[in-house]
Amino acid sequence: MRRSVLLPAAVAVLATAFTVSCSSPGSSTSAGPEEVRVSLITSTSGPLASYGEQYLRGFEAGLDHATDGTGTVDGVKVTLLKDDDGGDPAKGVSLAKQRIGQGVPIIAGSAASGVATQIAPVAAQNRTLFISGPAATDALTAANRYTFRSGRQTYQDVMTAQRILGDSRGRKVVVLAQDNAFGQANAAAVTSVLGTGGTTVTPVLAPPGATDLTPVASKVKAAAPDMVFVAWAGDTAQAMWSTLDQQGVLDAATVVTGLDSRASYPVFGKAREKVTLLAHYVPGAAGTAEAEAMRAYFGKKMWQEDLFTPDGFNAAQMVVEAVRAGGADGDTDAMVEALEGFTFSGVKGHNTVRAADHALLQPTFQAKFTTGGAPEVSRTFTADQVAPAEKRIG
Repeated sequence: MRRSVLLPAAVAVLATAFTVSCSSPGSSTSAGPEEVRVSLITSTSGPLASYGEQYLRGFEAGLDHATDGTGTVDGVKVTLLKDDDGGDPAKGVSLAKQRIGQGVPIIAGSAASGVATQIAPVAAQNRTLFISGPAATDALTAANRYTFRSGRQTYQDVMTAQRILGDSRGRKVVVLAQDNAFGQANAAAVTSVLGTGGTTVTPVLAPPGATDLTPVASKVKAAAPDMVFVAWAGDTAQAMWSTLDQQGVLDAATVVTGLDSRASYPVFGKAREKVTLLAHYVPGAAGTAEAEAMRAYFGKKMWQEDLFTPDGFNAAQMVVEAVRAGGADGDTDAMVEALEGFTFSGVKGHNTVRAADHALLQPTFQAKFTTGGAPEVSRTFTADQVAPAEKRIG
């Protein structure tokens, strides 16, 4: 290969075949002359397992669409290697080091922000292309020259909330989140975007493992907010919404939260009618050629599209563009140059990889629950309307 590996690893991992062909950590480490291998490191177990599965299904459909069902790009076969990080940053880094040691030029897929932020510097040190997945942390944007993202970032969620809420000057905003990378990133982004013009932003961060959420809800209510921005993930979501409703928070303030996966729809319970949804995707919302291709592919597999399937589809389109530029040699510098400024039609609509910082500019949505319990789009915001502030890769 064209580069030396700075951080080799010797750990046993679980790797299974996916889509085009298969490999395992014990198999041959040299790719064929007309083959580029892509390591998909994401969560298929652990707390974000459903996100990882959605991403992988979207990637499979996207690769099929972008290669016209051939799995090849200009005669170069794309071989996919599926690795489960379990949402554990240490495991994700070990997997990344191992695949880099095997000469894999592209890593994609992180669902957990904590995993993605640890893989990014490893990829940069080894000049390996890293296309993160659903991981939302803003820290990935402008992280380094070799790191890109195929999904939205927290800043875009907050910009969507700003569009939904309108003029928030001089008002009180509370950010309710868990005290982890995802929650902290949301608190920072809301403070950055909404905490101007006399608006006060107060983060209320709950311990990630907390099950009694009454003290947290009481703290939110005591702050007497005009608006509550909720960023919450995991098994305690239903208890959180129920507690907020019981404590009267949902009746006392405008509550905005991000739409989660299909499986989460029932967790809102009676709170469903009192919550305004911001969404980076709503199943069935888009009618692009890519969305139709994804639905046709999913129909054959008996799958349902979900929140993060567009992220996987985007990633596959980006991988195909990268392989087209880098060829069988896996020239990652050529891949980076090809992706910077790359504009393409995705499942949701028009996407642009901003050259300056590798943010993925994309549409977002405002949604509400119907009486039947499914979300529907109320408004669509263009990529420019919710674009994050531009940064520079240092």
